[in-house]
Amino acid sequence: MSNPRADRVRNIARLAGRPARLRRRQFLAEGPQAVREALAAHRERITAGGAGLVREVYASPAVLDRLPELADLCRDTELRLATDEVLAALSDTVQTQGIVAVCDFLDQDLGAVLARSPKLVAVLCQVRDPGNAGTVLRAADAAGADAVVFTSSSVDIYNPKAVRSTAGSLFHLPVVLGAETEDLVAAFRGAGIGVLAADGYGSLDLDLLQDESAARRLTGSDTPSAFNLEAPTAWLFGNEAQGLSETELALSDHRVAVPVYGAAESLNVGTAATVCLYASARAQQHRSPDRAHRPGAAGQPGA
Repeated sequence: MSNPRADRVRNIARLAGRPARLRRRQFLAEGPQAVREALAAHRERITAGGAGLVREVYASPAVLDRLPELADLCRDTELRLATDEVLAALSDTVQTQGIVAVCDFLDQDLGAVLARSPKLVAVLCQVRDPGNAGTVLRAADAAGADAVVFTSSSVDIYNPKAVRSTAGSLFHLPVVLGAETEDLVAAFRGAGIGVLAADGYGSLDLDLLQDESAARRLTGSDTPSAFNLEAPTAWLFGNEAQGLSETELALSDHRVAVPVYGAAESLNVGTAATVCLYASARAQQHRSPDRAHRPGAAGQPGA
């Protein structure tokens, strides 16, 4: 494809906007990493006898020459060669990354997620920034969380910037969209999942909860604490500027603060979510050693 003004190109480019995404229930994944993970998930679905995920892929010859595995992954979907001009028309970035995939929506129903008895869930309440949303989702994926839930007032995770910021993690774990916090918390409690609110002014200290978890592990005792991090847990993370609302805080079982030892006023939502999710993941990992653990170095594949 060489004409950036062709009807087909314009039709795909409209997926950068929310109305077209909602109408067609499709979104764009851009860049080698995102497309690679989308195609891998697509292949897994087809192998399992389900419907695919990726409708079509547009790529420059240069990208396919440099990363031939991407062409191999496209065996089960339509691959079209495109010029840089066409790819630029499909991208909302200043400089195209040379490959774009058209994907079907992949969010799931909360009931289906709860039916799999999740141990760790991240909930984004009124998180509006696409970059922050993607960062939390990526942290949840790295921590081995079982799902990420976006309340109805949070950003659209299919926003191109949000998709890019997940670095492919969007295709790794179940995502639930449009939840109402009150209904969500009731469903968690019904499934035996504790609800913790990440709150800088919380009465519980995350370090103390981790110390108590470590003591139970080392001594083999069942010494109780205000909340056992080993238990199934849903973490609530709030808006970038205001944090969780009083209503959201009141719905939680406990408000948990991440201690700040330096002069910073607070942690941003992505950093706080990473610390909280890893605290739970570590406690649960030791309680259930069969949970997957894949080492990786920061900033590298597997990190």
